[in-house]
Amino acid sequence: MDIHEYQAKELLLDFGVPVPRGGLAYSPEQAAYRAREIGGESWVVKAQIHSGARGKAGGIKLCRDEHEVWDAADAMLGKRLITHQTGPRGKAVYRLYIEAAQEIEQEFYLGFVLDRKSERVMVAASAAGGMEIEEISLAKPDSIIRVSVEPAVGMQAFQAREIAFALGLGAGQTAQAVETILGCYRAFRDLDATMVEINPLALTKDGQLLALDAKMTFDDNALFRRPQISELRDKSQEDPRETRATDRGLSYIGLDGNIGCIVNGAGLAMATMDMIKHAGGEPANFLDIGGGATPERVAKAFNLVLSDDNVEAILVNIFAGINRCDWVARGVVQALEKFDLTLPLVVRLAGTNVEEGRRILKESGFPVITAETLAEAAEKAVEAWRAARA
Repeated sequence: MDIHEYQAKELLLDFGVPVPRGGLAYSPEQAAYRAREIGGESWVVKAQIHSGARGKAGGIKLCRDEHEVWDAADAMLGKRLITHQTGPRGKAVYRLYIEAAQEIEQEFYLGFVLDRKSERVMVAASAAGGMEIEEISLAKPDSIIRVSVEPAVGMQAFQAREIAFALGLGAGQTAQAVETILGCYRAFRDLDATMVEINPLALTKDGQLLALDAKMTFDDNALFRRPQISELRDKSQEDPRETRATDRGLSYIGLDGNIGCIVNGAGLAMATMDMIKHAGGEPANFLDIGGGATPERVAKAFNLVLSDDNVEAILVNIFAGINRCDWVARGVVQALEKFDLTLPLVVRLAGTNVEEGRRILKESGFPVITAETLAEAAEKAVEAWRAARA
């Protein structure tokens, strides 16, 4: 789960990470009021969306007076920002963060991620702040400082000092850097985060280190024990298809193709999408209905897939172990009875109670296209999709 910049800064501030003064605004009038409340002579108006590269898309504006703040807020609110991270749909701006502008001496990058290969928290830092970490790794790979944290003891102060020294910080800023680095680590650990990123971490003209931008991502599976984090979820920033799936206990990722997939098991779902591509089609989604798919759960999956207007054919691929093919078949029939499906439907069943499942589909009277193997199912789905478009 992602959260907004201002939310990440509020959390990090509680762990001792210094951030500039700022305030949230939902209207141009409120934005101008926040600027007066913060004080100073210049402010930064930031669109709050779940994406990086907002500045390139017009989502960050430096303003010299309250009128400029009002105009910038008026231009951003309600607009859809399109970045390389949002895709062509973009993300709508419903809230703004107004922050005191800073005179910057130097910018740094600081990130914490969970390295699943080494099973450690990995800290990455660079003196090339302000750039995306992917850009840094390409343009200045030697500038990236990497430190692995031993989980038994956690991050130590000497590791934070080594990072500060490697970044070239002077004696006056080293203590601030250590406090910031250790604060980020504690936030990562104590809040079940999977990513904490400060970019840029700025050294200001008066010698202060401030987190000018912050991103945090959290482990969805740990939200049940972090209700204060779960409450920060902004569904307006999520793919509505994925939101509906999550709220119904289904694993779903929306794609840009035309063939909807209903599959049990993440590995089989990946293989199904690969076979659709191999057959010349494009999958519209990744959808794993899980190991205990009841007829009602299968019907919910159909409802979810059909909510995507781009779907022009559906492929159901079930290999039943914990599942039962007769359950899945009954769910397919329920969905056909409920939704009056006019799209081509291909069903491939294998495993427990497969003969009973095939009998249920055959006797249902619905025009279901059946297949014995995954390759056959993918080919038939693509053929049916092409025939429906002709």
